[in-house]
Amino acid sequence: MRIAVIGLGLIGGSVALAASERLEAQLRGWDPDPEALREALRRGALGEASGSLAEAVRDAQAVFVAAPVGALPALVGEVLEAVGPDCVVSDVGSTKRAVVAAHSDQRFVGGHPLAGAETAGIAHARADLFEGATWYLTPTASADGVLYERLHRLVGALGAHPVVIDPDAHDRMLALVSHLPHVFANVLVAQAAAGSSGAERDAPAQRLPVVGPSFRDATRVAGSNSAIWTDIYLSNRDALIPALEDSIARLSAVRDALARADAQRITAWNDAAARDHQRLHAGQLAGGELCELRVPVPNRPGVVAQLALELGRVGVNIADLGLYPTPDNRAGVVTMWIAGEDNAQRAQELVAKLGFGVFRP
Repeated sequence: MRIAVIGLGLIGGSVALAASERLEAQLRGWDPDPEALREALRRGALGEASGSLAEAVRDAQAVFVAAPVGALPALVGEVLEAVGPDCVVSDVGSTKRAVVAAHSDQRFVGGHPLAGAETAGIAHARADLFEGATWYLTPTASADGVLYERLHRLVGALGAHPVVIDPDAHDRMLALVSHLPHVFANVLVAQAAAGSSGAERDAPAQRLPVVGPSFRDATRVAGSNSAIWTDIYLSNRDALIPALEDSIARLSAVRDALARADAQRITAWNDAAARDHQRLHAGQLAGGELCELRVPVPNRPGVVAQLALELGRVGVNIADLGLYPTPDNRAGVVTMWIAGEDNAQRAQELVAKLGFGVFRP
């Protein structure tokens, strides 16, 4: 397969390395930084470094665009103008609404791998970065089913687990589980640094005393690369601001309970957190044996994306996907593999409610 990667930092470089090692793909790439291109060639991430974006994506069957989220709408647009009709284009940005809203092209499917590190740049890229990671896909109603299936399989071949989600739901969720924790980490280290010095941050500070694992875990992501995170904070501010306001209200409630020395409220609050923690992590571990469902569908734009998104909205993920057109290409069968008998039953009921036939072989 001919794959192009636009942007060769940690994520783009890791996509290239993984595709090169796992798929034996023909890799082209482009980055505005010549040093990143040289390093990608030296590490074997690319078979060929290109002098321009258009040259890199020429004849590609799949293109991954890896850049700060603020640059993604324009870059994806450049790629779509340069590629052919049989090429799927995706991005790896951690916010999805802006780039998805900018492009209704049937060849584009937004994406976001939940993988990364505190380090940045092609020098830290790894072929195993996506092993076992969730990789969100955000197809729209205009997405081409064949190209979506290609991307779904590519993501799985890179070692990740593709999960379909609506762009708005993705950004609201990431505001809570990723962007808000980064805000808190920054606040905590600033507060601790000011408290340890007895002065503001710019004044000479004493060395922090030895800290426990709670502080280290809570502040691991503090001060993450501003070239990436300033764009993330701003692009997702519509979801992040309400999340911050909710956090402020919850912190105020805790402050009030402490001020009143209300042991009962503090205990209830702490016990509720334990239950929520267990419930959230139990959801991550859910799985089971793969069950196969077959859904006859007409050949119309967006039908595969519709199935994937509707299942995703009720928490049923498609572990694997196959699309088998009829000889006249007027219809086909979407074959889905769902983890767990209960999830498969829910999927079967939902697909039937959507008006499709569904059967299990």
